[in-house]
Amino acid sequence: MEKSETTPKNIRHLELAEITAWFKAKGEPSFRAKQVYEWLWQKSAHSFDDMTNLPKSTREALKKDFVINAFASVISQISTDGTIKNAFHLYDNKRVEGVLIPAEKRMTACISSQVGCSLECKFCATGRLKRERNLGADEIYDEVVYIQKQTLEKYNTPLTNIVFMGMGEPLLNYNNVMEAINKITSPEGLNFAAQRITVSTAGVAKMIKKLGDDNVRFNLALSLHAATDEKRSKIMPINDTNKLEEVAEALKYFYSKTNTPVTYEYIVFKDFNDTMGDAYKLAAFCKIVPCKVNLIEYNPIDKGEFQQTSPERMSSFVKLLRSKGIIVNTRRSRGKDIDAACGQLANKLQEAGVN
Repeated sequence: MEKSETTPKNIRHLELAEITAWFKAKGEPSFRAKQVYEWLWQKSAHSFDDMTNLPKSTREALKKDFVINAFASVISQISTDGTIKNAFHLYDNKRVEGVLIPAEKRMTACISSQVGCSLECKFCATGRLKRERNLGADEIYDEVVYIQKQTLEKYNTPLTNIVFMGMGEPLLNYNNVMEAINKITSPEGLNFAAQRITVSTAGVAKMIKKLGDDNVRFNLALSLHAATDEKRSKIMPINDTNKLEEVAEALKYFYSKTNTPVTYEYIVFKDFNDTMGDAYKLAAFCKIVPCKVNLIEYNPIDKGEFQQTSPERMSSFVKLLRSKGIIVNTRRSRGKDIDAACGQLANKLQEAGVN
């Protein structure tokens, strides 16, 4: 086989048809392409040498023309509550974090979609990092594969849920997130149920509509955190360009296309969005489309302006929403001792890590 004169391509950026064309150009049987594709996705191979049913000459030719950009390394920390935070060191020396959240009836992978984030939400540690780049579909896929394996090894049970609630705004990396989900749910990939996947957005209205146009089968969560433009803009700058009215119209469009109820994520901050007036406004917003609400306790990221609301106010908040017929869940923080809880992911590792 001839030596390639071009820079090696990331083979996981190619479709099966493109890999097939490469084999045909090399005078190789086209069925080899399917073998390679299975190694890359079903078997999550990170080295051409692992593809043992291919002739050595074929593997060497693949090495000349292609690369597999796997994680350089992974450092993991285990919380006292069993939550595991993973720092994924990428091929270009950048880093993102993903979290395994174990519970009695579910095992959830919280994964990242970008290196850093550009949205600058005031209550989120990731928002204080600059956005360095989008993650590729293969990198997102690898996060899930790693945490899935971790779930089996640590807890002897399979992964049940995936949430795009880690670092970054998924809808600002739309194509790669969609491609990753396609691979995760495909029989040619992990064959994971789309209904067990939730993509969380801070509210990119035009991309919420695109989700509807694409008739996605996974779940959508909106990081709401305030039900008025005045308060929401104070903590989430994205609200300046995506007002609640615009987001509401996008949610109506999404629901009309997918018939999928929406989840609202609402962190309850002391003396900011935890009054009965705030609860009434949230209840009114919940009338837009069928939905449920996850009320989340705040996880401090420093000695800043935000604090957790009191148990009494949280209880009153829940009671009012339920009196309006709204499905409400209260989410207790997991992994706070290792900065793995909601809003705390910021590439800050403690020294006592485990691989």
